Amino acid sequence: MQLSPSAHVDTFCRDHLPPDGLWPDLRFSLPELRYPERLNAAAELLDVTSGERGGGRPCLLSPELTWSYEDVVRISNQIAWVLTDELRLVPGNRVLLRGPNHPWLAACWLGVLKAGGVAVATMSLLRAGELAAICEIAQVRLALCDHRFTAELAAAGVAGLQVITYGAAPEDDLVQRVKPMPRNFSPVDTAADDVAMIAFTSGTTGRPKATMHFHRDLLAIADTFSARVLKPRAEDVFAGTPPLAFTYGLGGLLVFPLRAGAATLLLEKATPAELAEQIEARGVTVLSTAPTAYRAMLAAGQAGRLRGLRRPVSAGEHLPASTWQAFYDATGAAIIDGIGSTEMLHIFISSADEQIRPGSTGRVVPGYEAAILDDEGKLVPDGEPGRLAVKGPTGCRYLADDRQRSYVQDGWNLTGDTYLRDADGYFWYQARSDDMIISAGYNIAGPEIEEVLLGHPDVAECGVVGVPDEARGQIVKAYVVLRAGATGDEAKAAELQDYVKRQIAPYKHPRAVEFLATLPRTTTGKLQRFRLRARDETG
Repeated sequence: MQLSPSAHVDTFCRDHLPPDGLWPDLRFSLPELRYPERLNAAAELLDVTSGERGGGRPCLLSPELTWSYEDVVRISNQIAWVLTDELRLVPGNRVLLRGPNHPWLAACWLGVLKAGGVAVATMSLLRAGELAAICEIAQVRLALCDHRFTAELAAAGVAGLQVITYGAAPEDDLVQRVKPMPRNFSPVDTAADDVAMIAFTSGTTGRPKATMHFHRDLLAIADTFSARVLKPRAEDVFAGTPPLAFTYGLGGLLVFPLRAGAATLLLEKATPAELAEQIEARGVTVLSTAPTAYRAMLAAGQAGRLRGLRRPVSAGEHLPASTWQAFYDATGAAIIDGIGSTEMLHIFISSADEQIRPGSTGRVVPGYEAAILDDEGKLVPDGEPGRLAVKGPTGCRYLADDRQRSYVQDGWNLTGDTYLRDADGYFWYQARSDDMIISAGYNIAGPEIEEVLLGHPDVAECGVVGVPDEARGQIVKAYVVLRAGATGDEAKAAELQDYVKRQIAPYKHPRAVEFLATLPRTTTGKLQRFRLRARDETG
């Protein structure tokens, strides 16, 4: 793979890119994806937008703060000065970022990129062992950390790690350090294909995978899904629940609004009622969250506060047609579903407005290609399930990880999802490839059963998995969280089983039902089906 001359003095990231033969095929089919050779994503997203749209526009918001584009340009410049002048960061050094969603975290991310560093954002709920693994894999020696979240980072015991807090009073806190720094900073002249960030995959078992993304990749997700499907406006106010450390959150809460010259409301944490209250109070028009949150806000009776939403977006897990319809009926807003991945950086299949077909993820986002392949890598006919494979301007680049061979095959990025495509080019989610249930010779997709169960008035949440069975190999088991006031007993289990039998082929019904108070989810809201399976494997 021919790369441009790098601005990185610390060549760690370039040195650990996958070998040439294991790269995905990259596609730059749209004119706007043909970026110049030299490009600093933070400068392009923030400084250029501020100059073109007007620096007095609101940019980063929180319940307590309102920063204009001029404010964010100045603060990110001052952070870059602290990094380079006081902390001796050189281009290519990795900087760990730790904290909940907040304007200071966003400004740190922008400052790191301006200084030529590589941002390694981490979710605030991560524990010491997880942080230690991230620091080891990415070879991190500097961290910018919210002053309330230092304990786990200290417990990680990373040798030589320098931790600078932000948000506190001491003189060595970043908030104090930036004050005497110059307001102007010349962003490092990075190559468009210099690594800008390392994102770690969420919700997996075993050693975490580090995905490396270039400066141009950050613009590419804004110029494809955001520009062509989401179609934001400068007057929009963005908000959402995914952390900025999650690439879904980074795109939806920082990259997309900056590219459009819009404002973004960053919330540390919010219950369904609190989120709905902020949406109404701050005039939020673009919301990024998961299907669980949309259902929860409706269940909390908050539909009336959501009617100002112009572009609700769902990703992270399958959006059932029943959830889409219930939200539309209650608010008049059509949820834009989508599938993306940490490896691809953001959404690559989605549809909006009159193109939406509830239950379908949508069609390929302009700038990307997608296909359904069998186990031998051959195309399968429309209407038949297979492995989802994707190509586009972004693609998987694991940091020194043999699992690159599994994710990238014959130039395709294999997402690990089972899909089918219909004759109109719409993609329909079946299951995660490792979540297909094989029972008595039948292939059964757990999410299909989940969608049916969610249509029952007493079901708030559910997760369906295959569990071992001597006679059938596996049986379908449903773990169900009931709505308040409903009783989880044998009669209710039988009622739910009969309900499924009436909706879809009876062989797909859950032969076992267990009621839980909550379902296991990742910090980004994804259902952890492997933990449900483990309950039966361990007894």
